[in-house]
Amino acid sequence: MTFTIDVQNEASYPLDPLRLQAAAAEVLRQHDVQADSGLSVVLVDDAEVQRLNNQFRGIDAPTDILSFRADDLPAEVDDEPPYLGDLIVAYPYASAQAARLGHDLHDSLALLVVHGTLHLLGYDHDTFENKTDMWAAQEAALLALNIPIAIIPALEGEDHDDPA
Repeated sequence: MTFTIDVQNEASYPLDPLRLQAAAAEVLRQHDVQADSGLSVVLVDDAEVQRLNNQFRGIDAPTDILSFRADDLPAEVDDEPPYLGDLIVAYPYASAQAARLGHDLHDSLALLVVHGTLHLLGYDHDTFENKTDMWAAQEAALLALNIPIAIIPALEGEDHDDPA
């Protein structure tokens, strides 16, 4: 099953876009999302994420990732495949977070994409039950991607909410 996962890295941050695409695709596969569905992963600086976080969530601070679901999930535009939404990753924030926690940066970025993609699919961690479901789905994706699930608890206390 193929998906359209666009990685936008205009600042040329050092990363493996194929790994980020694989992370999102694994979540979509595990949730039987329609083939050819799409999403974007946009890597930006901390200031841009802070601006978006303030605009959409009223939080005037950077965070590692924001998830913006398409208005009508999935959104269809003319002859385009269904579009799920956008993941906005603050690369400097995520990089510093990975270094501070002693995690591999590429594993951490993949985790953020998994986490954000789950938000695009409607998962949240606003209640204990929702968090339990989301963390189980997150763990399943990380295991399939051969990423150590030990990186999950260190991120539990971080701010990963989507703007809705």
